[in-house]
Amino acid sequence: MLTEKPVTAFLDELASSAPAPGGGSVAALSGALGAALVSMVCNLTVGKKKYADVQEDIKALLAQSEALRKELVELLEADVQVYTEVSRAMKMPRATDEEKAARTVTMQKALKAATDVPMQVAEACVEVMELCQPAAEKGNVNAVSDAGVAVLMAEAGLRSAALNILINLAWIKDEAFVAENRAKLDALLEGKPAMRDEVYQVVVDKL
Repeated sequence: MLTEKPVTAFLDELASSAPAPGGGSVAALSGALGAALVSMVCNLTVGKKKYADVQEDIKALLAQSEALRKELVELLEADVQVYTEVSRAMKMPRATDEEKAARTVTMQKALKAATDVPMQVAEACVEVMELCQPAAEKGNVNAVSDAGVAVLMAEAGLRSAALNILINLAWIKDEAFVAENRAKLDALLEGKPAMRDEVYQVVVDKL
């Protein structure tokens, strides 16, 4: 599994001419890094007397951030798999009308799968963003900057996933699928710059 390799190996594969990992994997990784930072803030708050009145809230946040971190790591691996299938479909023969038709069917199926995974990444990144403000407001003040980095990484993951969704939708012929996914993506993106800025300001005010 890619996520079990050293960071340098991941970066080497990312930098290579191989079709995957690519931007989709980086989107998932960005979200996972954001979730891990939320967990860090929580772990530095749990058990501290100074934060005794928010212990249950912090423990709940920690459970959510850890679940999202796990999900995003799994989605990183899934993105590699689905985009590899797109790459394979692109290389299918198309010398005859039958081959062209078979390639088109396979490509369309692969592109839909390659859209579904970054959409799940985008949804998870939004959930990570939503954890950042309570982490910044209730968490250990000595780690508040990490909550700020977390929201930036999660938003980067969201926007990166959005680009991967859009590039795939451009090739998909199913108009209903395209319209549904564009609407879903627009809803996920709406208001997120303001959310990011609000969390960032909470963090800056505590520094």
